[in-house]
Order: sequence, then C-alpha cells, then structure tokens
Amino acid sequence: MKNLSLHTKWKRFALSAALAATVTPLMQAQPAQAQVQLNGAGATFPYPIYSKWFSVYRGARINYQPIGSGGGINAIKNQTVDFGATDAPLSNAELRSMPGAVVHIPTVGGAVAVIYNGLPRGLRLSGPVVANIYLGQITRWNDPQITALNPGMSLPSRRITVARRSDGSGTTYIFTKFLAAVSPQWNRQVGASKAVDWPVGQGGRGNDGVAAIVKSSPGSIGYVEVAYAKQNNLPYASIRNRSGQFVQPTAAGVTAAAAAYARQLQRDVRFTIVNAPGARAYPISGFTYILAYKNQRDKTKGRALTSFLRWAMTNGQGYARSLDYAPLPRSIVTLNTSKINSIR
Repeated sequence: MKNLSLHTKWKRFALSAALAATVTPLMQAQPAQAQVQLNGAGATFPYPIYSKWFSVYRGARINYQPIGSGGGINAIKNQTVDFGATDAPLSNAELRSMPGAVVHIPTVGGAVAVIYNGLPRGLRLSGPVVANIYLGQITRWNDPQITALNPGMSLPSRRITVARRSDGSGTTYIFTKFLAAVSPQWNRQVGASKAVDWPVGQGGRGNDGVAAIVKSSPGSIGYVEVAYAKQNNLPYASIRNRSGQFVQPTAAGVTAAAAAYARQLQRDVRFTIVNAPGARAYPISGFTYILAYKNQRDKTKGRALTSFLRWAMTNGQGYARSLDYAPLPRSIVTLNTSKINSIR
C-alpha cells in the first residue's frame, strides 16, 4: 500500500507539472492579451519622447502615428483615435467645432531649432533675419544682415535653400508665431498658423522631412524640434532673444521661457511662450499637447488613457531632459492633474 501511495503521489506530481508547463505560458501571455489598445495620432514634434514613453509604459499598448498636428486635430475631431496630439493648441473656434468637450494636456516643452548645412558651426541669427530669409528677401549667406551678427565668421556667397513644412504642423505654428512676434512684415504678409502661404521654400512632411531636405542640401536652412537636429547631426543657430542674448535651443532655455509666462499659463495652458523675456529664455519655445474628450465613449479605454496621462505627468517627465525636452513646471502638472481627473 505504501508503494502504491508513493506511485499515486508521483502521478499526481507529474500531472501537476504537465499542467503547469501548459498553463504557465498561457497565464504569462494573458496580461498582454488583456491590455487595452489605445490609438493616437498627430504631432511629429514630440515623437522622440512619445516613442520612448509608449515603449516603456506597461499599462496599455499605445499605437501612435506621427502625421502632424493638423492631422492629429482632424483625427480627434473625427473620433478615429483615442487621443490627438498637437503643438498648436486649439483656438476657441476649433474647440466649438468639436463634437464634444476637449481638454488640453501639455506633456512636455520643446525648442524649435533653426538648422543649416554647409556653414561653420556657431552661426548666430536674429528673429528679423530669419523672417527675411523666409520672406525671400535675404537670399545669400554673406548678406550684410547675417554677417553683422557673425563678426569674424567667413560666410560663403552661396544661395540659401529654404526648407519648410508641407503639412499642417504645430512646429510651423510655434515657428511662425515667433516670426510674427518679431517681424511686423511677416505678421502682415504671412501670419502665424499650422499651415501658411509660404513666400519661398521647399516643403517636407514632418520634422524628419525638413531635416532630410537640409541634410541633403548644402547651403540650406530649416526649422525642426531640436531632437531631430541632433539625430541628424545637423548644426543649429543660436537665436537672439528678447533680451538681446544669443541662446541655444536647450531644455533649460525652454524652461526659462515657460517660467517667464507662468502667470499667463495658470490662466490658460494654451498661452504661447515664444519670444519670452529673460536673458536665458530660448525664443522659439512651445508646449506640445495631448487632446482628449472629457466624456469618453469607451469607459475601459478612458480609464486606460487617464492612467497613462497620470504616468506621463510623473514617471514620464523623467525621460524629458535626456531626449532634449523640458519637463513641465510643477504648476502645469498640478493643472493637468485636475484636467485628467475631469475625464470621465
């Protein structure tokens, strides 16, 4: 009887082991199958950090298409995505045109760098000079307006090739907002928007498209989020700010710009932070936003989205500086938390 008992125990052990070998992989796979799928689309400006966030976040699977801010706004308006992304906040008229109440969640701050190719590193430019280049009034690199800003630098007589966005773009919105703030002629003739009637230039789709044009065209100039400049090993200009200082596009410069407008941002996070006062402020700075409906049609997806946004406001901010973005000021995180809590 004793041997039979041992044999029975062994059979039970073997059966348990076999079941464990079969069940354990299924149990391990179950969380991935049970994860909520969130879909988003929009701005290319934050794509480097969003790619990082979506790869490390474990609370949901997030598919994001970097189609430009204009595309992101259209996608959330048409309700084909769970969230949109834009560097250009919605105007009051755009908010009214949405099928439901939309909240703006600033995620990080970023700098728009003025990149170039075929010139020495260390180039210095002012807003009015950049505006005149994009107006087609400055056409060669040795123009007196450029040489006056760069004493001692040997600048070629090479013709300037202008690169700009061809799609609706929040990066364009930030860039043209700056040009409109510093150049009365630009403000009158072109203005500021996600898409403008460009006087000159070759169009590229997305930040990566503009970077590709500049990289392949000696003598060219363009504007991209600074991470794209670094990824493509393209030099970028120091830009003269409102205080007369030439400032590089750094996270610290964006933070200084945001701090200069802290009071205005408390009233409305859509406030534009270009051309900020202060010696350290980088003048072509902006926030990038996630757009979401306040009343979610799918409660499961709504909970997953708010969980992700809370993570982005805490752990996610720790990835910002290493990817050349500026973490949000604490005051903006507090405002965001209130907005996230209002999503139902």
